[in-house]
Amino acid sequence: MPMITKPILVTGATGYVGGRLIPLLLASGYRVRAMARSLEKLQGRAWSGHPNLELAEADILDPPSLERAVAGCFAAYYLVHSMNSAQYEFAVADRTGAQNFVKALAGSGLSRVIYLGGLGGNAKDLSPHLKSRAEVGSILKSGPVPVTIFNSAHILGSGSASFEMLRYLVERIPLIVIPPTVIGTRIQPICIRNVLKYLTACLEKEETTGQTFDIGGPDILTYRRLIELYAKERGLRKPLIIAPRLLPFFNPGRRFASFLIKTVLPVPKSVSESLLMGAVNEVIAREDRIKAIIPQELVTCGEAIRRAIQKDSLQITETRWTDAGELKPPEWVHSGDAPYSGGTLLQSGFKVKLDASPDEIWQVISRVGGSNGWYYGDTLWKIRGWMDTLTGGVGLRRGRRHPEQLFVGDALDFWRVLNVTPPVRLILVAEMKLPGEAILDFEIIPSEAGSELRLGTRFRPRGLYGILYWYTLLPFHDILFGRMLREVAKRVAKPVLGGPEKFKPGPIS
Repeated sequence: MPMITKPILVTGATGYVGGRLIPLLLASGYRVRAMARSLEKLQGRAWSGHPNLELAEADILDPPSLERAVAGCFAAYYLVHSMNSAQYEFAVADRTGAQNFVKALAGSGLSRVIYLGGLGGNAKDLSPHLKSRAEVGSILKSGPVPVTIFNSAHILGSGSASFEMLRYLVERIPLIVIPPTVIGTRIQPICIRNVLKYLTACLEKEETTGQTFDIGGPDILTYRRLIELYAKERGLRKPLIIAPRLLPFFNPGRRFASFLIKTVLPVPKSVSESLLMGAVNEVIAREDRIKAIIPQELVTCGEAIRRAIQKDSLQITETRWTDAGELKPPEWVHSGDAPYSGGTLLQSGFKVKLDASPDEIWQVISRVGGSNGWYYGDTLWKIRGWMDTLTGGVGLRRGRRHPEQLFVGDALDFWRVLNVTPPVRLILVAEMKLPGEAILDFEIIPSEAGSELRLGTRFRPRGLYGILYWYTLLPFHDILFGRMLREVAKRVAKPVLGGPEKFKPGPIS
């Protein structure tokens, strides 16, 4: 049992690495203070009720909240990265966040900071993404608290952005036209299991304090070989790779690759383009001192891919890259304001009464989306997702983390879970490209004679175009949602007592 009695702060607690690190720290006997911008997202995690866990709602761009989160901690993991679909100026945000964090450390009493950065920091032609990672590390080291930096290459694990891009690239594109400056770049991927081992074990290794380490897996290979490895482990035919020397990367070649990624891959444009620009940089470990300090069996690329594929097939992905990001419920969602406040609010809904309990209905509602589909009009949903993708949106490619379980903050196709209260409520906020803000609300109301299932949509249009958009699609929405409830009733397999019929949703309480 660790002798440390003060909590360990984990920033980015709802992110891909942070969400996996916290349960490991708790299992090792540490007290943990999990920090994220959304308390609801934290409360939705399976480990949120652990007796040794504290939840802290804070933002690295909000210094007062950051100071409160840091106060009284023994150490802190800095796992924040602003590169997401809503923040194109991620380098500015990351720089500001790191500077705020350093200021919050003054007088905090922290013994050390642990930061997960990126390899390649000494190269002159670094991409903006890798430059930002290196800059954040430099800012943290300029502060009053010793910093341990682990510079990592691509992380291979079920749900990571790198793995998702690789998976979709191999499984969906039979012919890849890519510049030779990319396909031949040497990289040293590392399995998420090994990353987490380094991050947790360093707490007990005093010699890692204030040091910088390169971490990578046992294999150094090219992107071509990595693509071939995935195809082999997945049992797929290798994509045909063409790398014409006359295809420049930073002009038409990059534009073509960007278009391909936007239309096929599940990662938002801001993330995919940043990673794409970094694909020309060689990312391999230049030193391996950490192997002697924290010995462990390093997982090969083939084995890491195999494990990630197996987890996907078993639906046991603990975290995904889509978990990160701020949960932004529209201000108008909640009741309490006057009906005229906030501008026009357009609403529509359908309800059906079933001779079934809320639990029986919830079993169907909680499985909506992803590979399970939307129960009616899946072709229409796919067309809408395809249109969203072409306009730079997230589309339907993100799917869902688990086929049955939902937590607040989960990505669900082009929605995000705003509220989940089994077995009575599921509220989704739209993240597709829209001329306004939209909410999809499933509500199950129990009664003496069965239960009433309500499906409501609320839309706050942005200008005249938003209003035209709503009324143009309203007839199609009426058909889609009405028949969707009819199909849900069939899957519940209980008698329909009334409906489906239209109703006007009220405010969300």
